[in-house]
Parts: sequence; C-alpha cells; structure tokens
Amino acid sequence: MPAFESTKRVPHSAANMFDLVADAEKYPRFLPLCEALHIRGRQTMGDGREILVADMTVAFKPVRETYTSRVILDRAHNRIDVAYLDGPFEHLDNRWTFRDLGDGSCEVDFFIDYRFKNRTLGALMGAMFDKAFHKFSEAFAKRADEVYGVRA
Repeated sequence: MPAFESTKRVPHSAANMFDLVADAEKYPRFLPLCEALHIRGRQTMGDGREILVADMTVAFKPVRETYTSRVILDRAHNRIDVAYLDGPFEHLDNRWTFRDLGDGSCEVDFFIDYRFKNRTLGALMGAMFDKAFHKFSEAFAKRADEVYGVRA
C-alpha cells in the first residue's frame, strides 16, 4: 500500500493548525488536487469530539474521482483522523497530529496510506498522489501564514 508521512515545524500554535486543517470546506482554495469538498453532516459527541462525513473530489487533468470519508476532530488531543467510507479506494487512512513546542510554534505530523481498488486508476493517479502528498504540508503551512500572519 502506498503510504506517506511528513513532520513539519510551523510558526503557529497547535490550536491554530488544528483549526486550519479542520476547516475542510476551504480545502479547494489551496490544497493540491482538491477540486471540491462537501460536508454531508456533522455530529458532536458527548466527549467533545466532532464527526464529519465529507465528500472530496480530487482531479488531475481528465481524471476526476470523489470519495467519502468520516473525519473525527479530536480537539482535546490535537488529532484529526480520517477514515475512508466509499469511493475509488480499497483502503484510505489519514491522520493529523499537532504538538505545541512551547515557543508559539508546533509540529504537524501528516500520515496517509491508501490503495486504489482499480489497478489502472492506481497506476494513473498513484504517482500524481505521491507528488501531491509531498506538497500537502507546504500548502497547509502557506495557508496558515495567510490566515494567521507570518511571525518574525
């Protein structure tokens, strides 16, 4: 299964980065390959976690695929977990964790592993997905600077 993980230090708090990643409706504005994102529903659990069901459309040239996932926003633990529900994947798991470093900055860990159901689609989209995942951390860091400002 293809997998990718990156850890990046950013000059923003864990709470701010959590909020930025949790604001999934804005992904099409800045995230590579994300053409559209629609939240189907939201539910707040008794323990404070929020659960979203979202459809994300990814596109590259003539190829366009939409998949549905369950997103668990766990603010108390600075963690976001994404579990695949339906679409072109056989498997997709994604996790974000945010850790304050004590100086106003934080460490953002992004992990994803996936496999397409269709081998042809996997071959076509796989290399492009790998390139995009390498750019995800950079895209979120740049977006944080735009939203929260750049610290000197």
